[in-house]
Amino acid sequence: MRIEDTDVARSGDEMVKAIFNSLKWLGLNWDDEVLFQSQRFGIYKEFAAKLVEQKTAYKCFCTPEKLQSAREHAVKEKRTYRYDRTCLRLPESEIRDREKHGQPYVIRLQIRDGSTEFTDSVYGSVKFDNRQLDDFILLRSDGLPTYHLAVVVDDKHMQITHVIRGDDHLSNTPKHILLFEAFGWDAPVFAHVPLILGPDKQRLSKRHGATSVEEKAGYLPEAVFNFLTLLGWSPGDDREIFSKEELIDAFDLSGISKKSAVFDERKLEWMNGQYLNAMTVEEFLCVAQPRMLGETDKSTMLKIAGVIKPRARKLTEIPAMTHYFFSDPIDYDKKGVNKYWRDPEVVRLFDQIVDRLAEIRVFTAASVEEVFRALAAELNIPAAQIIHPTRLALTGQTNSPGLFEIIEILGKETVVRRLQKAIAYLQTLASAVHAEVSAV
Repeated sequence: MRIEDTDVARSGDEMVKAIFNSLKWLGLNWDDEVLFQSQRFGIYKEFAAKLVEQKTAYKCFCTPEKLQSAREHAVKEKRTYRYDRTCLRLPESEIRDREKHGQPYVIRLQIRDGSTEFTDSVYGSVKFDNRQLDDFILLRSDGLPTYHLAVVVDDKHMQITHVIRGDDHLSNTPKHILLFEAFGWDAPVFAHVPLILGPDKQRLSKRHGATSVEEKAGYLPEAVFNFLTLLGWSPGDDREIFSKEELIDAFDLSGISKKSAVFDERKLEWMNGQYLNAMTVEEFLCVAQPRMLGETDKSTMLKIAGVIKPRARKLTEIPAMTHYFFSDPIDYDKKGVNKYWRDPEVVRLFDQIVDRLAEIRVFTAASVEEVFRALAAELNIPAAQIIHPTRLALTGQTNSPGLFEIIEILGKETVVRRLQKAIAYLQTLASAVHAEVSAV
């Protein structure tokens, strides 16, 4: 684990904490102590000085104003700006004199002639013409290292064998290889993976929503791990659900696609649902109960978990899926009211249901269903014409798990009370409509 925090303005304890928490949440642990680049500035300065000593790097005293002017001039001439190596040609006596007078300088790597070639594990053979590269800065005038120097020195120090990073870093790789060459070190294997895109096919960023896995708390870490692994990588078959151990065994750089993957949150929801549904009821209750808006005895809680588990996709859905198990509806879905409660006969239907339920001795989903279907047969109507209005009365909404399972969990007393409350609501609604018509 390495924290690349040389850019002080963009680094901070909270950012580091977020990285640690995210990785731990995903179940990703690291070896050895964490290396912080901000604690190694002296080391980078020493390595930059070694390159100056061996004449592969040099001190540049050009002011920011002079460099900016040169860039603007290059833009006007419609050519790519490259530093003109003014300071590379300075005699040693002048360099010592400038240093003696405290003139600030940066250290630049002297790019060799020719080309830089390497084999990327994703893109294959890659070649850069060194004439397209600038003598880039290794050490800034304030003594702080640039990204290029710090990562190369640390890759060597940490014995990094493979550098796997976004393909937006592909243009940095020849610079790093040239640095490895300058130090006389072997370069690691490079693999540049395509960036993840948002639904709009643009690079995934904060504008697409949540910016950390903690904000995705509606998902299980196992599901997120599985989902992220399959973004831009394939095991070679159509299988999509893997344990972490299976993914580790199957992973190979050859499976990485050159095509950017799209972060499809609907796919993540589906995958998370697969993980939730694969849990035992007891396991599901452990992750769902903290989000439920009430509590009752363990047996009833297990029943609630059992009926919502097959429908759950995200843990953030749990409150809306379970609130009616713990409290009576305070309102009813308006679309549902217009669709299922428009018929004045609904009141009489609820009265009949209340009477029939009172007669049930063993109050189970099966016995309730038998009563509902018998009533539907007597009235010569589809059972759905009884089920949907009743669901709205008991839950306040039009979607829920199986009605009969819900009724069994709620119990006879609660069901009767809620039906009577719905009757009162409908009667009040009818009176209001009647008064309005009379006024007209």
